Amino acid sequence: MDLKKILDEHLLWLNGEGGSRADLRNADLSNADLFGANLRGANLFGANLRDADLRNADLSNANLSNANLFGANLRGANLSNANLFGANLRGANLRGANLFGANLRGANLRGADLFGANLRNADLSNADLFGANLRNADLSNADLFGANLRGANLRGADLFGANLRDANLSNANLREASIDQMMWNIYTVFYPLQCPESGSYIGYKKASGLVVELEIPADARRSSATSRKCRASKAKVLSITDINGNPAGGQVKSNYDPNFVYAIGETVEVTDFDDNRWNECSTGIHHFITRAEAVIYE
Repeated sequence: MDLKKILDEHLLWLNGEGGSRADLRNADLSNADLFGANLRGANLFGANLRDADLRNADLSNANLSNANLFGANLRGANLSNANLFGANLRGANLRGANLFGANLRGANLRGADLFGANLRNADLSNADLFGANLRNADLSNADLFGANLRGANLRGADLFGANLRDANLSNANLREASIDQMMWNIYTVFYPLQCPESGSYIGYKKASGLVVELEIPADARRSSATSRKCRASKAKVLSITDINGNPAGGQVKSNYDPNFVYAIGETVEVTDFDDNRWNECSTGIHHFITRAEAVIYE
């Protein structure tokens, strides 16, 4: 196969100067050097592109359905509106790639690096994104119905308007992610809240090396993100003890704000409580449900 000739003919076809569309169906292009190649609109159905170098390549509107792109380097590639239905992109490098409107239904993206990728309006329904790096990726209005996002890194990702119905987000990192108007249903697997969703409950926090026992009232706003740590908008201080449970005075200062004091019998409140549960380290009274967790917390 004369790959250079095929690419030259394809370029002529794209420019309306004769030539012919690249037909690389089921072609063996493993380890191929296609850096910066123009394969816009090419037919690569079922092609073997394992470990190929496709950095900065133009694959927009290309047919890559059922293609093998395992470990391929697609950093900065243009895959907008490409057909990647059922493609194997496991472990592929797609950092900064443009996948706007791409068809990735049922694609295998396990462990793929999609840091900063543009997946806006992409169809990722039933795609496997287990352990994928989607940090700072644009997934706005993407269809992730039934997608497997277990253990995926979605920190700072834009999920505005994304469809996550029936998706599995267990152990995913959603810190600083934009989840405004994200669509989900009862079958979407999230991290369950670590604190009771309603009613009052007892919590414990560490402050200046001491353990503060808190009563979080029924009307307090509360949340938890991806760990056992919870946040609440207000709490009543019940006791202050040392690590061994011995009384340790009537008040103690917060580790982060010396002007925020926990005093036995008093109710403390955070007026600027952050309702975005995925901002784990944001404003609120941080605490645990068990005393043991507060004791070991550093």
